[in-house]
Amino acid sequence: MRYNLELLAKPHNVVRQIILNGLTGFNQASLAPGLPIENLAVVIRHPESKEILGGLWGRTGWEWLSIEYIFVPEILRGQGLATRLIAMAEEEAMKRGCHSVWLDTLNPKALALYERLGYERFGELKDYPKGNSRFFMQKKLRDAEAA
Repeated sequence: MRYNLELLAKPHNVVRQIILNGLTGFNQASLAPGLPIENLAVVIRHPESKEILGGLWGRTGWEWLSIEYIFVPEILRGQGLATRLIAMAEEEAMKRGCHSVWLDTLNPKALALYERLGYERFGELKDYPKGNSRFFMQKKLRDAEAA
């Protein structure tokens, strides 16, 4: 049987989910069977309406926390919310058996924050976008042997 390849210039999120599900299933079965991979979120809620205004999205798996997104609305910045979001995620990651955390950023202000919080750079993708860099950072939460 011959399979067709097709470029989807504007793919639907369903396509992403199909690919992600296949990759996740393969990785869980072959790379780290038995180690759970779970999503994690810490949200910022409006005190009255309870609407979610921002927060942190990540995932724990293979004894690591991966922070994928952090968003604090402009009007709430400078109040320490990002620091608190990260601290709550790190605390939950340790409860889930994680020894380390990694993230990446394009934002120079966020880079400075992460460095103040003990994150170290382990990679830089230059000219992403041109004239800027994407930084990859990690932090040890505890020794792997203690995990």
